[in-house]
Amino acid sequence: MSNTEISNLNIQKIMSMLPHRYPFLLVDRVEELIPGEHVKAYKNVTINEPFFQGHFPNLPVMPGVLIIESLAQAGGLIVLSVDGIDVADKVFLFTGIDKVKFRRPVVPGDKLELNVTKIRSKMNIWKMKCVATVDGEIAAQGEVSAAIVDKESL
Repeated sequence: MSNTEISNLNIQKIMSMLPHRYPFLLVDRVEELIPGEHVKAYKNVTINEPFFQGHFPNLPVMPGVLIIESLAQAGGLIVLSVDGIDVADKVFLFTGIDKVKFRRPVVPGDKLELNVTKIRSKMNIWKMKCVATVDGEIAAQGEVSAAIVDKESL
């Protein structure tokens, strides 16, 4: 992909870039993507999510760690869309999570909007600013760091 803006990546294209699969693929659509720089994506949160069975019975709330994972997966798309990266042989792994704050619960029926912007990258380490919103209200925010590594090295 080039460094020009890309719009409306569907689930098939997302799955061609990310190694995650149900029930752990947490990005449903990409609305805009500037490779190596920024992504705006979303996750439709439904009562059918397997984690709602136990978190919490009769009071379904999306776990905060899965909100952060959704943001990280969106961030992975920023990196994995850069020209010259062979996504078949790479995986994007957390190296750090900083300054995370949770502002509101995410519940079934919410459209979790994922906005991730590169802060910096050096060699194979990327740091990104992440903001997850629902109806314009911040649900979670923070910074994630991750490294792009060869799958064979794991």
